[in-house]
Amino acid sequence: MKIYDEKEIRSNYEKLTLSLIEKKLTITTMESCTSGQIASLITDTPGASEIMKGAFITYSNEAKIKFGVPAKIIDEYSVYSEQTACAMAKAAKEAFNADISIGVTGTMGNIDPANEETSVPGRVYFAIYFREEIKSFSIELPLMKNRLSYKLAAAGEIYERLAQLL
Repeated sequence: MKIYDEKEIRSNYEKLTLSLIEKKLTITTMESCTSGQIASLITDTPGASEIMKGAFITYSNEAKIKFGVPAKIIDEYSVYSEQTACAMAKAAKEAFNADISIGVTGTMGNIDPANEETSVPGRVYFAIYFREEIKSFSIELPLMKNRLSYKLAAAGEIYERLAQLL
């Protein structure tokens, strides 16, 4: 089982933020299950205001739709899907005109009663929009002790994919 070390994740996001500042690349996020954790990790580093254009926490379907995710995508593929994550990344990119955008949705630990058929505990979908291309991912996180552990684990996985793209 993979170990997600909070200090390592925080250190990686500091490196990421400094790299984005150096490369003059801006970033934005639209986060659901991570509730802004990724934006928080990015902005924990001084100087992040140079690259963080803004972020959305869209915990509900209503919020996702309000900020640009087509209801049709959620209806057709479910809120828990790579298609929804891609639509979230695209909506955030369009809203803030950032170089990089991240969309993330999933289930942290327990089944969502409003979406029982598609809610799988520990399954997270995310997408990264960079250089006019969207890459989507699905990961399975192991059972964790609390929501913060899930959020940090998802952030760690997203960092790894983002680092490969940069």
